[in-house]
Parts: sequence; structure tokens; C-alpha cells
Amino acid sequence: MGHLVQHEPTAVLDPRYSGGGAEPVPWAQARVRLVDAPVFWLSTVRPDGRPHVTPLLAVWSEEALYFCTGATERKARNLADNPHCVLTTGTNALDEGVDLVVEGEARRVRDTAELCRVALVYEFKYGPDWRYEVRDEAFHHVGGRALVFRVDPVRALGFAKGARFGQTIWTFPQAGDAT
Repeated sequence: MGHLVQHEPTAVLDPRYSGGGAEPVPWAQARVRLVDAPVFWLSTVRPDGRPHVTPLLAVWSEEALYFCTGATERKARNLADNPHCVLTTGTNALDEGVDLVVEGEARRVRDTAELCRVALVYEFKYGPDWRYEVRDEAFHHVGGRALVFRVDPVRALGFAKGARFGQTIWTFPQAGDAT
């Protein structure tokens, strides 16, 4: 497996963007929001350097975000050239909730066992219309073949809104970090 992060991320409240009395958002709370979020926005970079942003469905599993896309779609082509990406989720409310930004590198998932686990998470979260068959290192659905990507967080930001607004920055231990 080798993907699971062994430690919780380090959380720091950024006082430049936080009001009086603000506290860091606990990672456990942010994780629940990642599990429950219905829609994410994926930001990638085109080969010419211009940004590309698109909404998509994603799931949080095994301490990472997973999403899928067609092989010829712009986001898949961007990630083939530059795996750095950002997934964002939250609400449109100004005075409540927490918006989340997860930074990392998207890596293509090819392992059948991992793909099967992720397919089950998609179906559990989004319902039977999102049931995927796994074969040939990809998801298959009535809409066609979809590549699956995994983003292990390197850094995440939480933007708490309301009277106790604040910006939490989480930094994640990476493979090879000292324990």
C-alpha cells in the first residue's frame, strides 16, 4: 500500500488572515468536510502556463483525494505534463463554514486492488449511478473509460468564515520525512 500517511498534519493558524479569538480548524473536522463534500474544483496548469479549473466529483479515502477523468480531457492532459494540482471545496456562504484547499501532486492509480477500493467509495458516496467497473488500470462506466488519480496532500488550507474567521495551514509529513 505505502500511501498512508503515518502522522497527522501540523496545523498553524495564520494570524495575517485570522480574527481575534480564532483557533486552527482541527484536521479531524477538515477531514469530515473532505469526506462529505459533494463537489470539488480541480486546478491544473496547461502546457503554456495558463491555469485550468474544472468542477468534478472526488472522494477522500486512505488519507488522500481521488478523482477520475477521461484520458483526453484537458485536466488529464495537463496532469500528464505537470502533476501539481489543487483541489478546492467549500460553500458560497460568506459568514459560515470552512472552505478547503488541498495541494499536492496527482498520481495515476493503476493498481487493481486500490482501484476497486476507490470504486466502492465512489458508489457509497455518490450512489449507484456512480458504480464503476475496474479493468485495464481504469474505471469503466456508461460514460466510457476514466483514468483515476490520487492526490496525497502536501499542504492544505482551511478558511473558516464567520465571527471567528481564520486561516489554518496544514503541512503533511511526506515519504522519507524523519519520524
